Amino acid sequence: METIDCAVIGAGVVGMAIARALALRGHEVVVLEAESAIGTGTSSRNSEVIHAGIYYLRDSLKATLCVAGNAALYAYAGERGVPHRRCGKLIVATTPAQIEELDAIRVKALSNGVLDMVLLTGDEARAMEPELDCLAALHSPSTGIIDSHALMLSYQGDLENAGGVLAVKSPVWAANCAYNAIELQLEDGTWVRCNSVVNAAGLAAPKLARRFAGLPADSIPTEHFAKGNYFTLAGRAPFSRLIYPVPEVGGLGVHLTIDLGGQAKFGPDVQWVSSPDDLVVDPARGDAFYAEVRRYWPALRDGALLPGYAGMRPKLSGPGEPAKDFVISGPADHGVPGLVNLFGIESPGLTSSLAIGAHVAGLLGGPLPAVP
Repeated sequence: METIDCAVIGAGVVGMAIARALALRGHEVVVLEAESAIGTGTSSRNSEVIHAGIYYLRDSLKATLCVAGNAALYAYAGERGVPHRRCGKLIVATTPAQIEELDAIRVKALSNGVLDMVLLTGDEARAMEPELDCLAALHSPSTGIIDSHALMLSYQGDLENAGGVLAVKSPVWAANCAYNAIELQLEDGTWVRCNSVVNAAGLAAPKLARRFAGLPADSIPTEHFAKGNYFTLAGRAPFSRLIYPVPEVGGLGVHLTIDLGGQAKFGPDVQWVSSPDDLVVDPARGDAFYAEVRRYWPALRDGALLPGYAGMRPKLSGPGEPAKDFVISGPADHGVPGLVNLFGIESPGLTSSLAIGAHVAGLLGGPLPAVP
């Protein structure tokens, strides 16, 4: 049986950031990815937004890792030439009741250490974005956009420069959690003995963890799948910033984002589904998008929204339930030495990726001694 120091399961943006952090800390790292390339799952089906850390509960992992990750990501992208833009965003109130909600969001952001939020009148917001229709808005100058695939390629370069290895088409099927090692079984029947393992399999992380013999079942949460549909805009949007409505239950509402090439898209909405493979966009959902978008952009013309793509949020809470925090479960939580499981790493996972990598590396410490 082959022996390796550290295996990271999953080559999405979070898995690659963790692998990079472990390799830079001195671990010999192998990333085991089921698909034929990095970042083919949730990491390639999102808004590519750099979040500021506004909405999350104080002292939660989402709040602390997002705020730290925001600063780290801007610095990293600038140093490495990863395409990005600090464009800012406006969270808009379109009803009187939502104005009070804006102030509550501002207070929550302050408690998380986001100190640059500015409350604007409707006229002030329209001075920034003349096509916008709103009664008031919150301006978040620390929000931006980034090329997520270029970011993952940069993480891969750092990993490989530090001696790490990426193994694609290497799906993990199960594991045995022994006292002094974790034995991984790949789908082709190969067994690999590891000093430490990080389960960063995203949507599949809970399902995979249930096949880890020796891992307490009560340490594995139930997963829920919230599909997010995106519609692209035919033509160019008249906005230079991201436009977000006041958040809705299960997500941040149908918002407008602009990619680095200037293409505008709207979404995601929230559609609860039973399978993470349900990624087809139903064109009929566009009818609801028009109504939502016209609350803040009345000039959106009929026929301007085209079905784009869908992503899948790995939720730990179901329909109507309060949003749950990231779960990063280490040996102190479940009792298995050398194992870290990551569950529910939805937004702001991309923004938090460098901070998550540092956090997981801290849980595992320096290189572990070789297994006998």
